[in-house]
Amino acid sequence: MFKPAKSYKNLAFLNSAGARPIRILCEYEEPRQRLAAEGVEDTIVFFGSARVVDTETAQADLQRAEEALEGAPNDPEVMLAKLKAEKKLALSPYYEQARELAREVTLWGKEVGREYVVASGGGPGIMEAANRGASEVPGGRSLGLGISLPFETGVNEWVPEALAFEFHYFFTRKYWFLYPCKAMVIFPGGFGTMDEFFESLTLIQTGKISHKLPVILYGAKFWGDVLNLDALARWGTISEADLDLIHISDSVEDAMSYLKGSLPNP
Repeated sequence: MFKPAKSYKNLAFLNSAGARPIRILCEYEEPRQRLAAEGVEDTIVFFGSARVVDTETAQADLQRAEEALEGAPNDPEVMLAKLKAEKKLALSPYYEQARELAREVTLWGKEVGREYVVASGGGPGIMEAANRGASEVPGGRSLGLGISLPFETGVNEWVPEALAFEFHYFFTRKYWFLYPCKAMVIFPGGFGTMDEFFESLTLIQTGKISHKLPVILYGAKFWGDVLNLDALARWGTISEADLDLIHISDSVEDAMSYLKGSLPNP
């Protein structure tokens, strides 16, 4: 007598192209139930580059690169390694500031009696800094919405297991970034950060996100170099009022002041 596997236990089927709608539904329903069980209702999302490292690590990397260059002053690979280390050191203050801001956000939520849970993509860099900062507050917790990528090994160590997620689909992950989101802070980043930033702005601009959603661009020099949103208004592809959807900040104090003035607190 042969007892076949039930369809919902058939891994070959569940991983097949035909079962894609089921997998998509799982990436909606399982996070929904887990967040509800953990009482997570309000999040402040931190976006930013996975390539940013803390200042101590950046300084150590640069020192090693400089020592290597002393031994091989004309080696192109060693020269390139030093250049990369210099870029990492220049970006490293943003790691420290993201860490501090996440800590301040978590502390403030506890003070006002409304928990604003820091959320990130769960990876290294700015994401790690945000999760790490939240964890430094007694009882502080944060969300890590990871994504399966060949160059990321999983959710960083600062995310509690109960709030660590691993998504396959970018669009379901983006849904959970934005659905409970009450504010977002965009630190320097690359293509992924730009994608998240502009998709979020589009949803706000078109009214798909109906509640007020404060958006902070953190790092005036960086964003001034890579974006020229004023030009979009000059050319008429966005309105002047659309520029008011963004607050540019260059300090933890200013960012916190903006969040406190923009978010409801009991």
